[in-house]
Amino acid sequence: MTTWSQFTEEAPSISALFLRRHQATGNLCMLGTLRADGSPRISPIEPTVFEDMLVLAGMPNTRKFDDLARDPRFCLHTATVDTNVSDGDAKLFGTVTDLPDEAVHARFAQKLFDDKGFDIRGMKFDHFYIADLTGASTVEVEDDHLNITVWKPGAGERVVRKD
Repeated sequence: MTTWSQFTEEAPSISALFLRRHQATGNLCMLGTLRADGSPRISPIEPTVFEDMLVLAGMPNTRKFDDLARDPRFCLHTATVDTNVSDGDAKLFGTVTDLPDEAVHARFAQKLFDDKGFDIRGMKFDHFYIADLTGASTVEVEDDHLNITVWKPGAGERVVRKD
């Protein structure tokens, strides 16, 4: 499993751009999953980096979590409304594992309360998905071209220039 710190070591520019865009939108991202019939689903989510894990948790009984329970593959895209992508955007790809550790859940809920005042302490998580990143990419506009940076575990970052 690729931890968050491994990802940031191997893909420093991608992880920095992801975090910058993630914070700029109030932590909002768009999550791509696969429905039962194989068609795609896009859903809003607020992923959180917690204890060296990228956590995909949220409101219980939602279709996106049903999708992940059935097929753990996902794509996570930083939300943007800028058609010129002037601040860049990032995509993370991977699979999830449901972590049933209630002690981790309790620490996560406490951190949410401490950081945002959002109180889910003592509540049981239906799913507490941890991302195992299998790839990532960013798009950034530079002068008259695009720089697309891609990453795969163990391979570092590679920049592709599109004129």
